Amino acid sequence: MKIDIFRNNFLENIYADQKLAKYTWFGVGGNAEILYIPEEEKSLEKFLKVKPSDYKLFTMGAGSNLLVRDNGIDGVTLITSKLNKISIDKNGLITANCGAFDAEVARFARDHSRSGLEFLIGIPGTIGGGIKMNSGAFGSEFKDVLIDVKAVNHNGEYKTFTNEDLDMKYRKIGLKDEWIFLSARFKTSTDTDKNIRDKMKKIILSRKSAQPVGVKTGGSTFKNPIGQKAWKLIDQAGCRGLKNGDAMISEKHCNFIVNLKDAKARQIEQLGKKVKQKVYEDTGIKLKWEIERVGKK
Repeated sequence: MKIDIFRNNFLENIYADQKLAKYTWFGVGGNAEILYIPEEEKSLEKFLKVKPSDYKLFTMGAGSNLLVRDNGIDGVTLITSKLNKISIDKNGLITANCGAFDAEVARFARDHSRSGLEFLIGIPGTIGGGIKMNSGAFGSEFKDVLIDVKAVNHNGEYKTFTNEDLDMKYRKIGLKDEWIFLSARFKTSTDTDKNIRDKMKKIILSRKSAQPVGVKTGGSTFKNPIGQKAWKLIDQAGCRGLKNGDAMISEKHCNFIVNLKDAKARQIEQLGKKVKQKVYEDTGIKLKWEIERVGKK
């Protein structure tokens, strides 16, 4: 078996044929041929050096903004959620590992009276995924606060990329997928505890009032076209509440697809394609997926 290569090298936290649905916000998807969940950076480094070069590797964090297709993912699926340390230096620079949840980094900054990262409380993901997508919310995005990021490629070679190196644009960066983000440094500023807490409360309340929470969803489904709001285009095309099996366009926010109960990944993807088609027929605008779709159909 492929997995024996890793077990014979005394690597831990490696599993064969594991369900990925429980690791995603949608709660759908097939199995990982091999699943690896490292607890330390050194373990990941060893894994990458042992891994045969022809093994495909897919990295995921919180499982938000992600749709794993029903027939699963070949090769190795790497989940970084246990690489989640956060620290601060004497100058107020905050370093967060790739698996740290965005919201936890926001709270860490708040607890150290540092401002600038409040917007992270409104992003449902991890630091690694946030960098990969240049995630943003409430008027701020990663490129506004990121200093640099430490990364490792699939051969176990390290490199540090500056903000400029990453070429960060709207919901994408210019770096190839061969790099796995390990940790990132963020600039912060000083502010009063009250101001920081008030900003975060405002973001939390805004998110709860405008977006579906407490349900199985994948976050924003489509990117906003230039000068447009995706949810408005979807609403105008008559897609609010549109269903495909247990997959439904949210009544609360049209740019969210909700898994009502037992939707299949294919039903979610089909619904997204139907929405894209309806918006195109109505406006001539081609929506682009923000949710990453991976695996075998």
